[in-house]
Amino acid sequence: MCGTCGCGTGKNGPIILKPGEEKLEHSHDEHTHEHSHEGHTHTHENEHHHHNDHSHSHDHSHEHKHKVLTIERDILQNNQLLAARNRGYFEAKNIFALNMVSSPGSGKTSILERTLIDLKHEISFYVIEGDQQTMNDANRIDALNIPVVQINTGKGCHLESDMVFEAVRKLEIKDNSILMIENVGNLVCPSMFDLGESKRVVIISTTEGEDKPIKYPDMFHTSDICIINKIDLLPYVKIDVQKLKNYALQVNPNLQFFEVSATTGEGMEAWYGWLKAQSKKVKG
Repeated sequence: MCGTCGCGTGKNGPIILKPGEEKLEHSHDEHTHEHSHEGHTHTHENEHHHHNDHSHSHDHSHEHKHKVLTIERDILQNNQLLAARNRGYFEAKNIFALNMVSSPGSGKTSILERTLIDLKHEISFYVIEGDQQTMNDANRIDALNIPVVQINTGKGCHLESDMVFEAVRKLEIKDNSILMIENVGNLVCPSMFDLGESKRVVIISTTEGEDKPIKYPDMFHTSDICIINKIDLLPYVKIDVQKLKNYALQVNPNLQFFEVSATTGEGMEAWYGWLKAQSKKVKG
C-alpha cells in the first residue's frame, strides 16, 4: 500500500499492456474469505476484548502513525533509487523523457495527441499512458502509429518509477528519441514520485481557476513547464491568466509557460518549437 495516499499495490497493482494484448481479469471473489455455516456468515470479531484503557488506545494510535510514516518513507526512498536507474538508462540511450501531469479534464491527452499528429514525421516519439483503467488513451495513440504502452494502475493514483521501467522495456525505445509519459490525472501524489524524467510538464486549463498553483503547490514547485490549455475559452470563462501565472511563479519562479488551445491549435507552435529544440539536443 502507498503510505502517501493509501492506493493499492500487490493484487491491485499495475497492469502494463501494449494495444492488442489481452488483459487478464481477476475476480474479486477469489480474494474473499468468508466462511458460511447453515446459511450464516461468520465474522471473526471478538466483542469481549474492548479495552477502556485510554493510554493503551493512545499508544496504539501513536504506533500506527509511526508505521505509516515509516512505510511512506521507505516507498519514496525506493522510488527515488529506481528513478535514478531510469534516469541513467535515459541518459545512456539519449532519450528525452517528459512526465506530463494534470488534473482530470485539463486536455492533457488532447495536447499529446495533437502534438504527435503534427510532429511525428519530424520527431521519433514513444508514449506511456497511465490510467487507473481502460486502454482508451493507448488505443488513440496506437491509431497514430506511435509505439505506446498502457499502464493501468488499478486503485493506484499515480505512476511510479518501477512501472515506467517495465513499460520502457516493453516499448523497446530506440536511441535519440522523445518519450512522452502521460501520468494519471491527479495533482497530488504524482508530484512526490520522480519517474526519472528529463522534464516535468504540468497542464492546467482555463476552466480550472487561477488559484490552482497555490492550491496544489507541490506539483507546480516540482514542474519545469506549465502549459495553460483551452485559451480559446477565455471569452467565456472568468479567469485572469496573468494572475494564474503570478501564483505559479510564487511557487516556482523558474516555470516556463505555454498558452495553447489543443482544439484550435492556437499557441501550439511555441510548444512545438520547444520540443523540436529538445529533439535536436538528443540527436546531437
